[in-house]
Amino acid sequence: MPSYTVIWLIAGAVLCLMELFLPSAFVEFMMGISAFVVALLSRLGLGNLWLQVVVWLLLSTVLVVVARRFLQPPRRKSKIQDAVIAETLTEIPAGKTGRVLYEGNSWQARCDDEKLSLVPDQRVYVVRREGTTLIVMPDNLLH
Repeated sequence: MPSYTVIWLIAGAVLCLMELFLPSAFVEFMMGISAFVVALLSRLGLGNLWLQVVVWLLLSTVLVVVARRFLQPPRRKSKIQDAVIAETLTEIPAGKTGRVLYEGNSWQARCDDEKLSLVPDQRVYVVRREGTTLIVMPDNLLH
């Protein structure tokens, strides 16, 4: 029967190669790297198979978490870009909500300045989003 070191080396190579053919956001690759580390530890005298498995599981988990934290791009809180143009569909009274047309859809909206009211068919800028409500400012104030 082959030693545990050879088994861990084969498992590491298979997992790393699987990442090439079945991309899994570096999960298989990190598990393969962990298997190589456990093979090295096995060669250095870590003889208990259960301990090797536990070390492999813990190391794989840590490497996957670290890889996701540092390799994935940060996500934006909102998909709405800054200063996007919309048009009011209904009147937006001061401090209340109304409707705007944004990217072809009707959205609930509120003016960022609670003392301003907006008339229908007025061009506005979307400054941010709070849940499903767009926060808008009139076009003429920003120019």
